[in-house]
Amino acid sequence: MERDALRIRILDSAADLFNTKGIKFTMDDLAHSLGMSKKTIYTVFPDKKSLMIDTIDRFFDTAMEEKKQGKAASETDPVEKLKLVLGTIPKRYEIYDLRKLYVLKEKYPSVYKHWKKRRTEYWQEAEDLLKQGMEEGRIRPVMIPVFRSMFQASIEQFFQKDILVKNDITYKDAVAEVASILVDGIVIRDEDKT
Repeated sequence: MERDALRIRILDSAADLFNTKGIKFTMDDLAHSLGMSKKTIYTVFPDKKSLMIDTIDRFFDTAMEEKKQGKAASETDPVEKLKLVLGTIPKRYEIYDLRKLYVLKEKYPSVYKHWKKRRTEYWQEAEDLLKQGMEEGRIRPVMIPVFRSMFQASIEQFFQKDILVKNDITYKDAVAEVASILVDGIVIRDEDKT
């Protein structure tokens, strides 16, 4: 099997295991699910931490690619694009219970830090859309650092505690709701223009 294909297969299987077992899945579990030896996995990933970091990278790389495709196919309205950018997760990951990510902060702080870094990088397009919306008069002037902090603080709360699990809210629905609340709260409505 080609190394890149093997890497993707391992990452996808690790994501599946994370979905069913949380971070407690072992490399033995992973080897068993793949039908291969741990030794083969270790030729691609030196440890579980690097595997989790690469799984996060795959998530965000997929999100960026889907965002590009969706952006090309979507309307030119910066408000709708902003909601799309802030409130969606990659289709492949919609089936996963991303609410479990909150445990990373305590159990794997460096992996959690990497998740936050990638989330921050993902933010840039949202900032560009905010600026575009303000320039076009579709979004009222807002302090972008404040808007960003509000969005990120809202998402951060999902990682501080098991609020989504306790309330049976999916990560996908929660992120979409945060995006909708924040974006719809900054949209200039026709009645506001007079």
